[in-house]
Amino acid sequence: MELVFVSHNPHKVEEIKEILAPGFSLKGLGDICCKEDIPEPHQTLEENALEKARYVNRKFGVNCFADDTGLEVDALNGLPGVHSARFAGEAKDSEANIRKLLKNLEGKKNRRARFRTVIALIISGKEYLFEGVVNGHITLEKAGKEGFGYDPVFIPEGYQTTFAQMPLPEKNRISHRGRAIKKLTRFLRSLSSD
Repeated sequence: MELVFVSHNPHKVEEIKEILAPGFSLKGLGDICCKEDIPEPHQTLEENALEKARYVNRKFGVNCFADDTGLEVDALNGLPGVHSARFAGEAKDSEANIRKLLKNLEGKKNRRARFRTVIALIISGKEYLFEGVVNGHITLEKAGKEGFGYDPVFIPEGYQTTFAQMPLPEKNRISHRGRAIKKLTRFLRSLSSD
């Protein structure tokens, strides 16, 4: 079965290819010649994920899924949350986002945080939502070269290393996106076995 992942981010597409079950062919937006920056105007991850999936489904007529992910930091009342990609401005600059996050946490003892991913799937005209969450905390400084986004400053619960220090298969096994994709994959398998 062919699915389009509504993302221009090749790192995310590769991450999901690693997790997606055999029997599914995954394409990114570049593969269907979609160059638009799809708007994310809403105040929840669920609404933004649905907005992106609906846009691609309407315009290209394909089965697709979109995700929206937020880093929710306790000491910042859940920020950056839905604004995680643009925390430091519209440029979606990961380095600037990390600098702003660490600056906002200066002097704060509570560094608990969680990553939350919501996936919106549109298949055969029906909509479904899946969520994945991983708890952890924010480090004092960056560590690691793997991953993307806030990975160099997030240590998941029960681990001593940041997501950016983990090999991709290990990160995928425990990450928020990995957990949401596993739910999506289980659902897709159930569809194909009917």
